[in-house]
Amino acid sequence: MHAVIETGGKQYRVESGSRIRVERLAMEEGERVEFDRVLLVGDGETTVPGNPCVDGGKVSATVLGHGRAPKVNIIKFKRRKGYLRRQGHRQAYTELRITDIAAG
Repeated sequence: MHAVIETGGKQYRVESGSRIRVERLAMEEGERVEFDRVLLVGDGETTVPGNPCVDGGKVSATVLGHGRAPKVNIIKFKRRKGYLRRQGHRQAYTELRITDIAAG
């Protein structure tokens, strides 16, 4: 069984037992989190699309940990003008293990 959920302004296709990295959630390791913004649920034969969400659809997950993605370097440069700006960014994430998908 698989589902499409929305969290942090992004959509993720998840399956039971899969591990995903989402935008940082303010939760401790080992806590359970439930996503009720389920956009689609499918089991291989039938697919239940939401309008925009599936009624009664829930996806449960367990927080495995938190981390930061690799550094992204941003460089702005204009030749012959003496203009150079450098900036770096590391996005924070939360790693989840999907435990249960309910179609409602």
